Amino acid sequence: MWVPFMVEGTAAAAKKIILLSPRGFCAGVVRAIDVVKIALDMYGAPIYVRKEIVHNRHVVEELRAAGAVFVEELAEVPPGARVIFSAHGVSPAVRTEARERSLTVIDATCPLVTKVHLEAGKFARKGYTIVLIGHKDHDEVIGTLGEAPEVTVLVETVEDVDRLAVPDPDKVCYITQTTLSLDETRDVVERLRQKYPAIQGPPAQDICYATENRQLGVKAVAPLCDLLLVVGSQNSSNSMRLVEVCEQAAIPAYLVDDQHQVRPEWLVHVHTVAITAGASAPENLVQDLVRSLGRFGFHEVEEMQLKDEDVRFSLPADLSAASRHLTQIAPL
Repeated sequence: MWVPFMVEGTAAAAKKIILLSPRGFCAGVVRAIDVVKIALDMYGAPIYVRKEIVHNRHVVEELRAAGAVFVEELAEVPPGARVIFSAHGVSPAVRTEARERSLTVIDATCPLVTKVHLEAGKFARKGYTIVLIGHKDHDEVIGTLGEAPEVTVLVETVEDVDRLAVPDPDKVCYITQTTLSLDETRDVVERLRQKYPAIQGPPAQDICYATENRQLGVKAVAPLCDLLLVVGSQNSSNSMRLVEVCEQAAIPAYLVDDQHQVRPEWLVHVHTVAITAGASAPENLVQDLVRSLGRFGFHEVEEMQLKDEDVRFSLPADLSAASRHLTQIAPL
């Protein structure tokens, strides 16, 4: 569905912006950010957060200014304090450490990441070698690997699969990081199936709905634009994948934190710019970027909506219960 509109105060121009939808925050990111904000409202600062709550610099800076204290490891959290686990999930070892240090945990792990953790545990209990498809050192992958490290191997590429050796080729399964490239993951899974015909996989793909929708949007717009700008931070896996998907279609693409990172030379000889945003990028950054392109003559804006997203995730049960309790006892 195409929804054309004009930037206020401008006339039609030859240069155009195509604004992709859906874009930006997914349900898991909205939930994680809400968890931090509600915890700050309920308990006051400081609230400790292990790792970045989501991979976006602007979001982290905003929450830090509100009183969130971001730490790399639990050792940095005072004993008995309250700590939030990020949307990317943690390993069982981290949960054990939190208990041993008497920390009060609020778990903001995305439910779709939790789904992958549960799959890993199920396959491990059944004696499978687990092939985890994902990017080394990504926070989500580190947490998932920790579910069954003794029986899990990590692969990123088809070449990794070719080098893979497992104890029992008839007892192999695969799971994936939730923010991977659809096409690259398909190729890896296909090679795994060729090498291990008996391999088992998850009932439904582990790549999340938001990652899929944003990649499909980029594929749809690539033939219509001269350049793609993706709003998102450099450590955002799903944002990086959007750039790669566009580049595979032979269209230049750049990942920018915000409008200030756009280089004028990128826009030379460009008549149509497409804009999307990774699943952890705030909408205000997108709108700022749209307005900033006006100074380069991009005044016409068309919204290209491929799909509606109506996914919502409930708050963690303990936080939701505490919020209701405080509401009930609040003075009138």
